[in-house]
Amino acid sequence: MDECCCFACIHTQQVGIVEDLGQFKRLLAPGLHCVCWPIQQIAGRLSIRIQQLDVICETKTKDNVFVQVQVAVQFRVITDRAYDAFYRLTDPRGQIQSYVYDVIRSQVPKMELDQAFAAKRDIAAATLTQLENVMADYGYEIVNALVTDLSPDARVKASMNEINASKRLKEAAAHKAEADKVQQVKAAEADAEARYLSGLGVARQRKAMMNGLQTSVSAFSKDVTDASTKDIMDVLLLTQYMDTLSVVGCNNLILEHDPATVANLQAQVGKSFMKKRTTGIKSSQGKLGFLG
Repeated sequence: MDECCCFACIHTQQVGIVEDLGQFKRLLAPGLHCVCWPIQQIAGRLSIRIQQLDVICETKTKDNVFVQVQVAVQFRVITDRAYDAFYRLTDPRGQIQSYVYDVIRSQVPKMELDQAFAAKRDIAAATLTQLENVMADYGYEIVNALVTDLSPDARVKASMNEINASKRLKEAAAHKAEADKVQQVKAAEADAEARYLSGLGVARQRKAMMNGLQTSVSAFSKDVTDASTKDIMDVLLLTQYMDTLSVVGCNNLILEHDPATVANLQAQVGKSFMKKRTTGIKSSQGKLGFLG
């Protein structure tokens, strides 16, 4: 070992502790040094590099849920205070761990589980502040403190996942119902619009048919002067009937035909027109009598 010779080598990022007959003498910087052995000896070496200590602490939250909090503490020895770091603490890691336990078990029980997840930065800040104030007296600098994990019991995790899944299913059902509603409303609007346009088409078709019949009657009356209006309507009705038979035959349908059908149809139409005309005259007379 280096203590068995007159020369000692201190590596980079290290500090050597020299004792003279068991009493602290001086600090050695990195490099080659001469030591008067056996009167003097190197009692120890301290690394001034940043070190990390992972601490796992179990505690419970305000709503009585046990959680494991993992804290990563990064620290290093202050070069000018290597004497305090070497002589005043026998177990610096155990000291840091104890203070981390103290901070975690005083902060987390004040919070509920959801709040604890959201306050990881606050827990880390409280840990850093507490360690800085204490460990500086012992020659240690606390570089940072990080809450790397906060894990509740497995059953609590499963319950939280079920709650979250149920909430999302509820939202999905609401969105699906809203989508079905919109689809049904749009379908009803489309059906109403289609019926409206179909009605317009039928009305225009009937109007065109009436105009066509009127034009046909007028042209037939001019060409055939001896024909009466009744004769013209009989010819038109017969033409429409024959067209209907033609359409029925093209669609492979069977329709019972009787030559008297046209006459019967004419009689029914005439009776209908006469009934409506009589009803209209009576209604007009009633209104005039009421006004009188």
